[in-house]
Amino acid sequence: METNIPESTLTAEKHRLKMQRRKEVQDQRVAERNQTKGLIIVNTGNGKGKTTAALGMVLRSLGHGYRVAIIQFIKGAWEPAEKAVFSKWPEQLEFHALGEGFTWETQDRDRDIEKVQEAWNLALSFIQNPEFKLILLDEINVAMKLGYLPVEEVLAGLVQKPQDTHIILTGRGAPQALIEQADLVTEMSLVKHPFREQGIKAQPGIEF
Repeated sequence: METNIPESTLTAEKHRLKMQRRKEVQDQRVAERNQTKGLIIVNTGNGKGKTTAALGMVLRSLGHGYRVAIIQFIKGAWEPAEKAVFSKWPEQLEFHALGEGFTWETQDRDRDIEKVQEAWNLALSFIQNPEFKLILLDEINVAMKLGYLPVEEVLAGLVQKPQDTHIILTGRGAPQALIEQADLVTEMSLVKHPFREQGIKAQPGIEF
């Protein structure tokens, strides 16, 4: 049985034996997990990094040669730098920013709902298309939280995806029903934020 002995107190030989045992356990775990499937992935929580983490998966998928679709809900009025970067993959990537800004900027609930529904209809066309390996629905959790898009409609749409397609849904306030249906859920926790603590505005390369 492995004990939690501080690494700094181990001799080189004891360290080698400990790592050998750890490798044997890890190899066994990997060998036992031999299934693959398209995942429903949720990045939520009040902390920063939900979209950024999802975009990392987008880059991985592009690196494998897969086709990817990104649909931005709510904050599509921004021109994020990643949009310019992803334009270098015109054959693999579809990027659609269909929101018109945050709700406190648009101040038009009916228009917001209309744009969210437009984004969801487009998202469904990608979800049902087996040519796309990964689909990122950015800030869709916020759209559901605000009541702009029924949770039941999204859950029904996710069921329509091909078996091997991965879908990432980002945004704070992910509904419990979505969390229960998802395969992978990560909650970003806010510990410190420069906007709150120091009054530092959003900066290029960090927020956009």
